[in-house]
Order: sequence, then structure tokens, then C-alpha cells
Amino acid sequence: MANKFLIVGAGFSGAVLANQLAKELDCTIDVWDERDHVAGNCHTKRDKETNVMVHEYGPHIFNTDKKEIWDFVNSFVEFKPFINRVKANYKGNIYSLPVNLHTINQFFNKTFGPEEAKAFIENLGDKTITDPQSFEEQALKFLGKDLYQAFFYGYTKKQWGCEPSELPASILKRLPVRFNYNDNYYNNPYQGIPVNGYTELVEKLLDSPKINITLNKKFKYSTELNDVYDHIFYTGPIDAFFDYKFGRLGYRTVTFEKYTTDGDYQGNAVINYCDESVPHTRVHEHKHFAPWEEHDKTVYFKEFSKETTEEDIPYYPKRLDADKKILEAYRAEAMQSSNLSFLGRLATYRYMDMHHVIGEALHFAQSFILSLHTENKAPVFPNTEI
Repeated sequence: MANKFLIVGAGFSGAVLANQLAKELDCTIDVWDERDHVAGNCHTKRDKETNVMVHEYGPHIFNTDKKEIWDFVNSFVEFKPFINRVKANYKGNIYSLPVNLHTINQFFNKTFGPEEAKAFIENLGDKTITDPQSFEEQALKFLGKDLYQAFFYGYTKKQWGCEPSELPASILKRLPVRFNYNDNYYNNPYQGIPVNGYTELVEKLLDSPKINITLNKKFKYSTELNDVYDHIFYTGPIDAFFDYKFGRLGYRTVTFEKYTTDGDYQGNAVINYCDESVPHTRVHEHKHFAPWEEHDKTVYFKEFSKETTEEDIPYYPKRLDADKKILEAYRAEAMQSSNLSFLGRLATYRYMDMHHVIGEALHFAQSFILSLHTENKAPVFPNTEI
């Protein structure tokens, strides 16, 4: 007899999972999403006034080091190469990001070569910090005070709503500087944007007679659903699933101010505003995410970061110590359930790039299918470490 599944959420996690289950199993799948569109925060659509393809919830540039993930998404829609070259506005000057040889020479008014710049930056680093315990200490150890204050302090404080000294060092995972003129924001070899936007990609993932999509559908778990579905996959916020019984997890969210004008507003896709006195964190101009198109008008957005309230869409998990304790309680509760799985960045409370989400959903689908074939307990989470 065919299995019947419910997938809550039509973002990449839910869509990839639905695609794989529909492809490999005798089943019917209901996909519910509380929004009026699929693709979650990757949703794209044409702006009515300018006809520019807009990333509705902020810029998304697909990048991965996994050829199999790149081949997978390209099997559904056409991607065009796109290199994200972010600029930074600090005290009225424009600099190149990530911090690279051009940034260093411009900022310090030097003409260093790579080895000279490396020695110079090493000398600026705070030698008294041997084991960085915070974001701030990590930055000061490797970059020194001046570059930290210019490009990281104000921006990070606005982004996270707290002093960088309160954030874990893990947020700044690697040395944020290059000693060459490479201004490609990402290091991964495969980088691009789908020609017709991300929503088309998610629609293609969900295009199966076995999959039924219901939008504007608010989910609330009840045990009665277990009588209807053989298994439920949940990709929303894990604290919301349990009705916040152990408390709310901390998130930052973003809001946008939209503007349209003629021609070209800033000449680049993304410019960060690093001064603490400037309220917005960055400006993104969406025609530059599709340089293969031509538009007479342009649309751009000022982005602001704030604490997430009950009415906001959660974006970035804060993952402070108090959050991790709450998360442990929710995960322990989830592990006691049967016929339930939690997947994706919100359900696992992790920051994840698109390629990580897709790769994990592909792997999770195979693990779940194997559990069916072997009659073992289905996996509850895709990850063991929190």
C-alpha cells in the first residue's frame, strides 16, 4: 500500500525531500506552507514596476564545492555564472570585500605586495590573544584594531544586535583576509544564479503527480495527523512545533526598505555599510544579480537587522549558550516522538547555506528510504551535533 507523507514547509529542505521521496517510493505527499508561495526565503519574483527579478527575502547567490550538488540543481533549471563582488562603505569611502590586498593598500595608503602585506597584518594582530573566545578577540588576533573597527565592529553590532565581544569566535571561522586581489566573496568553485529565479527551481522540484501543494496553510501539530499520515517531516522552527514549551530560541531577522529609480543606483549588487551610525547594514540592487538582463529602471533595498518578534520571519539563529540549552530540550522531546522528522535550518536551529540545505536533504531522504526498506526507526534529525 502506498505511503502517505506530510512535509511542512516548501523551501529547499521540503522541496528536495519531496522530490526524492516521490522519485523513489510508492507514495503521495502533501506539502503545506503558511506563505502564499513556495521557495521559502529563496523566493524570487519579477518586480512589477521595473521587471527586475527580485530576491524577496534578501540576496541569494548559489555556491558550492560539491559538483554533485551543482549538477543536481542544474538538472532542473539553467544557472548562469555569477561572482558576488561585495563592496564596503566606511566613512564615505568604498572598499573591496572580503578584505584583500586592494583593501589593505587602499585603507593604509600602501603599495604592498602579498608577502609585505602579510607581514604587515601579522604585526598588527594582537599578540596577547592566544586562544580567542569571542568574535572580537578572533578579529583582533588576526587583523588588528584598525581593520576590525572599519569592517567588522559596526557591521557586526548592527547585524547581531549586541557587542561582538558577546558573540562566539566560531562566527568568524577563518582568517577573513586575502593577500591577493581576489575580490570574489566566495571560495567555492561552483557559483551562479538561476536564470529565471529560485522559485522556478523549487517549482520544478515539486512538479510530480505524487505531490500536492497547499499554500497559506498554517501548521499545528496534533496526534490526529498520525492517523492520516505515515510520516510527518517538519522544516519550520522547532520551538514553534512544540508551542514554545521550553521557551523561544533567539533569532535575528531582517527588514527592507524598497526604492526604485531610473538607470543604475549603486553600480554593484551589494554594498555593506560598516559605520555604526548608519542604521542599515547593506544595500542590494537586484538588477546586478542578473547581468545578462537589461533594464532601464532599477530597484534596490536598504536592509535592517533586528531582534525577531512573534510577527517576524526568523533568519539567523543566534545560538548563544542559553539558546543551545533550550534547543537541547526540544531535541530531547523530538527524539521521543514516532513518525516525525525535523529537517532544515529552522528545525535544526543552524545557519546553513543553500547548498548545505540541499545536500543534507538529499542525504536525509536516502536515510529515510533505507529505514523504510529495512523496517528500522526513521531518522528524527539529519544531524547529531548541535
